[in-house]
Amino acid sequence: MTLVAPQCVAARGLIGWSRAKLSEESGVSMATLADFEAGKRQPYDRTLKDIQETLEAAGVEFIPENGGGAGVRLRKV
Repeated sequence: MTLVAPQCVAARGLIGWSRAKLSEESGVSMATLADFEAGKRQPYDRTLKDIQETLEAAGVEFIPENGGGAGVRLRKV
């Protein structure tokens, strides 16, 4: 599954993270995150993986496209 910008924004919202917090935790620059979330550019696959893995470690579960649209939710603990 490839992370898309709306999922990233929604995931941050679910866990209450600012873009700065995601940047700090993932090691991805603020500029890259801002451009990605604004739809200005697509990061490298490795960068997308870093973002997704960081958000998953924080409790986010990504829902793949399945006819109902891609999404995010909090993982049950």
